[in-house]
Amino acid sequence: MATRTQRAGVAEARESEPARAAPAIRLAGLWREFGDRVVLEDVDAELARGETLVVIGPNGAGKTTLLRILATLLRPTGGDVSVLGARLPREAWRARGRIGYLGHDPLLYRDLTVAENLRFHARLHGVESSDARIGALLDRVGMSRRAGELARNLSAGMAQRVAACRAVLHDPELLLLDEPRAHLDPQAGELLDLLIGPAEERTRVVVTHDFRAALSGAWRVLALGHGGAVAYEGPAAGLSVAEAEAIYAGSPR
Repeated sequence: MATRTQRAGVAEARESEPARAAPAIRLAGLWREFGDRVVLEDVDAELARGETLVVIGPNGAGKTTLLRILATLLRPTGGDVSVLGARLPREAWRARGRIGYLGHDPLLYRDLTVAENLRFHARLHGVESSDARIGALLDRVGMSRRAGELARNLSAGMAQRVAACRAVLHDPELLLLDEPRAHLDPQAGELLDLLIGPAEERTRVVVTHDFRAALSGAWRVLALGHGGAVAYEGPAAGLSVAEAEAIYAGSPR
């Protein structure tokens, strides 16, 4: 196995490759700690543009931490991270406007209406014909009639729908989704199609506990065990349900 120093040297050599030839995401020896606690440990992974990576693992395995690092919201403690050809954290500015992020917090301004929240986000990203784009997205997720409602009055499920619109409003190259099914009712098919449906051609990283659904899809899977170490990284077909269950059942550190 290559050492962290060796992986760093390879990453430096690849830095001169044209951006379009680079994968959407490249992780080499990524680790993150909070105080004395290691949350991610020597994570290696690579994702080509247009692919979907599903991240699974038990609570405390570092899944949300990984997503926040990719979203440029959190700095890695060590290792090499490249997102859309930008080296993080020093080139985070090159990637931020090209990423859509849906986390546990919908990131809506409570005292703005649904439409005002989305217009504000559209202005930040220079979205042209934003009203038409906003209207189409709200209609797609069944929130058109709530466009004038204050965000603070929305249920958790409604806020999730608006947050999904915000995440894709600027047509990002990379979509980062942390438990996108959270708070949604069984009839939320339109929203899920918007985020992870096959008709949308973009690169995605999806954190989920529904590993059975993940393993049945034609996606790549990154399985993190307790302590944030990589238990599996590769095609979904290469990991069985029994093996995924064993990863979840492993003893916490």
